[in-house]
Amino acid sequence: MTEHLLAETFVELADTLVDDFDVLDFLHQVTVRCAQVLGVAAAGVLLTDQRGALRVVAASTEQTRMLELLQIQTDEGPCPECFHTGRPIAVPDVSAVADRWPRFAAEARAVGFAAVHALPMRLRADMIGTLNLFDTEPGALGADTIRLGQALADVATIGLLQARAIRHRETLAEQLQTALNSRVVIEQAKGVIAERRGLDMDQAFTLLRDTARSRNLGLSDLARSVVDGVTVL
Repeated sequence: MTEHLLAETFVELADTLVDDFDVLDFLHQVTVRCAQVLGVAAAGVLLTDQRGALRVVAASTEQTRMLELLQIQTDEGPCPECFHTGRPIAVPDVSAVADRWPRFAAEARAVGFAAVHALPMRLRADMIGTLNLFDTEPGALGADTIRLGQALADVATIGLLQARAIRHRETLAEQLQTALNSRVVIEQAKGVIAERRGLDMDQAFTLLRDTARSRNLGLSDLARSVVDGVTVL
């Protein structure tokens, strides 16, 4: 492993602020880079969905993806345990956990993996998933490799949460702008109704709102229709 590759990897995983950020492409790159940098055969990422259930979102190989799916479906294996406990889980020899996780152990051996290490993806209390490392030879990863793997998992986690926060802020900004635009149309509709019906603005708004509710229409949609002359109140 060269220092250049390591530095390049950290820069890639930290750069989630680009305009064309694609979360799935980013996570696939996480798995590829982790396998390269940490010297393991393959890597995978499990993340939680909106309901808190684990999902396979990226894997550097198809065999990895299938093994990850099995662990989720059976809730059996080092990766779900890592997520549930928030602690790194090391399985240096898959054969040794055959009694504890029989289906996982059998499938891991069937697809050629002899060792698995799962690392938590967490920022303080926010546990979002796990980074999982697979190798074809039995053996524990060295302490330095584990620390580096956790550092990569942490950087990827921060990048994802940062991108999520930015999208959330953008969504809120869009919603606010939509609300502001709608408010302008509603005020215009109130003026039209007030002039046409000889009402004050409060009465005009009450009529607009009650009509929208009785017709099961959005308030801003009805207001736009009134302003455009399509609907007469």
